[in-house]
Amino acid sequence: MSVLWTSDAAAEATGGRVTAPWQATGVSIDTRTLQPGDLFVALKAVRDGHDFVAQALEQGAAAALVSRVPEGVADDAPLLLVDDVQSGLEALGRAARARFQGRVVAVTGSVGKTSTKEMLRTVLGGQGAVHAAEKSYNNHWGVPLTLARMPAEADFAVIEIGMNKQGEIAPLSRMARPDVAMVTIVAPAHLAAFESLEGIAHEKASIFEGLEPGGVAIWNGDLEVSPILADTAARFAARGISFGERDGTDHHLDRVTVGDATTVAEGRIGEAPVLYKVLVPGRHFAVNAMGVLAVVTALDLDRALAVTSLGHWAPGAGRGAREVITLDAVDPHLSVQLIDDSYNANPASLGAALEVLAAAEVQNDIGRVSRGRRIAYLGDMKELGRTEGDLHRALADLPAMQAIDKVHCVGPLMRSLWEALPDEQRGRWTQDSTDMAAHVARDLDAGDVVLAKGSLSMGLAGVVDAIRKMGQGPLESDG
Repeated sequence: MSVLWTSDAAAEATGGRVTAPWQATGVSIDTRTLQPGDLFVALKAVRDGHDFVAQALEQGAAAALVSRVPEGVADDAPLLLVDDVQSGLEALGRAARARFQGRVVAVTGSVGKTSTKEMLRTVLGGQGAVHAAEKSYNNHWGVPLTLARMPAEADFAVIEIGMNKQGEIAPLSRMARPDVAMVTIVAPAHLAAFESLEGIAHEKASIFEGLEPGGVAIWNGDLEVSPILADTAARFAARGISFGERDGTDHHLDRVTVGDATTVAEGRIGEAPVLYKVLVPGRHFAVNAMGVLAVVTALDLDRALAVTSLGHWAPGAGRGAREVITLDAVDPHLSVQLIDDSYNANPASLGAALEVLAAAEVQNDIGRVSRGRRIAYLGDMKELGRTEGDLHRALADLPAMQAIDKVHCVGPLMRSLWEALPDEQRGRWTQDSTDMAAHVARDLDAGDVVLAKGSLSMGLAGVVDAIRKMGQGPLESDG
């Protein structure tokens, strides 16, 4: 494995003091995932990372980035001493970006930024070496960590940028210095920190402020707030590309066909026709894939190769991945289909997930219940501000909801939806996911298709695990 940081280079980048020479092949902030040769960064989060430095060194860390010598660590231990560890990590990120010779793509959005990052990893990976975070590392420490881990020799880097409050995205974008910046969608999320959707749009659009000279801005042109994105792009980008289904978008979708396991899209890139698919049902995936093709256009890459790569992409765990859970080891036809979208939720993403469930094909006459059913387990959507009750209640009126046979609700906010549902559609309501998970076996039968979705803190992953434990393990998977 090649050397990522030497002690001299890291000291020069941070202005820190080295206690002994070292070479690091990676960067870690967590002893649970630390690999031998990593530089351990002792951030202060729930726990002070300095408390774990001795353990990190025992596990084979090359050195530790610290603001003081921790207790239990030898005086001659390999350390990089800085005034502030967070600032030191940011300095490493900026230095890594400065030495990087490839091209950087930054992605933000209320919905879909992680799945779009992974689409980009797949598509760009067909045309060069790609660096991207393995998780949703998109905040004040996640972005500099992703940059600090960036190999200088990679051809592309994909940086995901998120926010919880105003003023977070622009500084992270200036740190990443993208050649291309993309906004997937602006939707009601984080309304607790913003007064309006327009406020969220201005914050998302600020990703364009970090663009390099000659940089390209890409945005979803289907939104009520798309003019805000376009105006900001005009101020900070040398070129802008819109994508979506509305007339006038530069990368335009003409038709989206959502199947049981795939989505096929037809459209035009300028005057050129394009046809592509992704291995997951969902109109929103097709729209974001068109945004990915806009990135390919901006980077002047091979479009045909990109379309081929898109056809191999499927979402990861908790983000819409589908599994077949077998209920009987002898008869594999006795199964349920699971749509695991449990990682996060807001009104836009939950509406899109319900559309996927509504389009799913059930199997009839194979279980105790003769007719297969579409069943949803929905958890609270967090950070929606004063209108949170209304936004949950409004889910009952979505067209896709009419195709759902039973809706089970988790959390105090989802009680608003539960009360708004008709009696025949209303399933169980529980305060938390633990209570809901305890009884999923009685809710489901062979032939059903089931969706689990909610904000991460609601723990819908526990419901997903309970569904998996009903069976003999996944027989096959789309994700």
